Amino acid sequence: MNPLTHERVLQADNVPYILAEMMMEGLYGRSGDWAYRVGLPGKSGVGGGILAVVPGVMGIAAFSPPLDEEGNSVRGQKMVASVANQLGYNVFKG
Repeated sequence: MNPLTHERVLQADNVPYILAEMMMEGLYGRSGDWAYRVGLPGKSGVGGGILAVVPGVMGIAAFSPPLDEEGNSVRGQKMVASVANQLGYNVFKG
């Protein structure tokens, strides 16, 4: 939902596909490691932003420009991983 126009910009049927893509490819060459360590769909940007999604619950986001060699926020990955693990949201660690 666009917060300014209140127009639907995404159909609910598309969400599972988008989350699957985020899980598999959202952190470039670190996606596999991210999936294991964090266990949530995520997407990073080369500007230093990073976002993880706890489906049906919340999003976790961080912004910290220093990047690793793959183009992901170093501190952002650590912060999001810490929050996800402290709250028990890693889907691979039950």
